[in-house]
Amino acid sequence: MLTGLLANALGYDRTEAERHQRLQDRMTFAVRLDRPGSELRDFQTAQLAKADTGWTTHGVPEGRRGGGGTYESPHIRYRHYLADASLVVSIALSDADEAPTVDEVADALRQPARPIFIGRKPCVPSAPLLIGVVEAPTLLASFDQAPLAQAASSFRFVLPEHEAEGLDRVEVVRLTGHRDWVAGIHSGQQRRAIVSIPAKVSP
Repeated sequence: MLTGLLANALGYDRTEAERHQRLQDRMTFAVRLDRPGSELRDFQTAQLAKADTGWTTHGVPEGRRGGGGTYESPHIRYRHYLADASLVVSIALSDADEAPTVDEVADALRQPARPIFIGRKPCVPSAPLLIGVVEAPTLLASFDQAPLAQAASSFRFVLPEHEAEGLDRVEVVRLTGHRDWVAGIHSGQQRRAIVSIPAKVSP
């Protein structure tokens, strides 16, 4: 999802599989959960006709395909959301001089080539996604410079497994977050560490 979000902001075409793959291969990330939010199940229904068109992210209307019978019944679906959650994502790119650089990705998030969204097209950000660009020895250390959404006694982090070495209360999980962009399938798992770390108290 992060690869697709950044690629969309950078203006990549969805057919440019090799560029997506290289961006994903260069990227490592960690997440801090400031506010867990709550699960929301939304019931959606819409009656569409073959002649109906919709605006795309390319700024031009797109028609619909399929036989006439396809549109006789309403389109019904459930969508699941995590409402009012607050997460901070820290991203690092290897081969720092290769395009896109960290600064180019930051510029794309400030002024994306196309509208960006989180997971689904209706989920447009309510505020700028970019907090800032920082220099830090590790992804975990980079969160020291990210503002907190709310006060808490501890925070949960999802880290690359090697960054959790020596930390207490570590749970290692396997996430199906690796995608083969050329084949167009999810192709593997990544080991991630989930860690609860006490909040730092200012003197």
